Amino acid sequence: MSNVLTRISCTAFLGVRVVASGSLQHVVTTVKDALDDRDLTQLLLFDDSTGKPVDVDFRGKTDDVLKRVGEQFDDLPNKEGNNPLTRRVGRPKLGVVSGEVTLLPRHWEWLKSQPGGASVTLRKLIDEARRAGDIQSNIRKSQEATYTFMTAMAGNFPQYEEALRALYAGDLDRFYYFIDDWTPDIRNHVKRLAAHAFPEVNI
Repeated sequence: MSNVLTRISCTAFLGVRVVASGSLQHVVTTVKDALDDRDLTQLLLFDDSTGKPVDVDFRGKTDDVLKRVGEQFDDLPNKEGNNPLTRRVGRPKLGVVSGEVTLLPRHWEWLKSQPGGASVTLRKLIDEARRAGDIQSNIRKSQEATYTFMTAMAGNFPQYEEALRALYAGDLDRFYYFIDDWTPDIRNHVKRLAAHAFPEVNI
């Protein structure tokens, strides 16, 4: 059985109510055992990392369903472990790679005046830039997942547009205010998806 079934986290909704949450394998097995065929045709599954719907054909036995879902996702690239690095780069012990950096004289003067010299300062600056980039990337991913789910499940809810504007404005308090009266399971899942969508919670 494909390990994608345990890697993907998802949540299943029947109407506005959560009926199962967890790994794709757990959710599929749970709802298949608990719901009748009529309910299964109305069930909506959402990928927790993207907010996008997951299409599942629930016909047949549970093992048949899981097999089809595994095959459906087998074409997804597995970024972890499939392409091990075989080429050694830089100094083996330190992992340092030498290269050429072109700067103006004033840049070199400033770098040389910093504690630790130019190399140490450049590494620190790069690490800080990478961290800032990672934070912004997490914010964008969380915003996109929240937007995708909200559009699918809360597009006709009161103050939907105001909530979206607060989401993209990074205003956590207003965002929570606008979704406060929404159906509890929808509201709670939106908050879960939006957990990293605001700058103050990523610091």
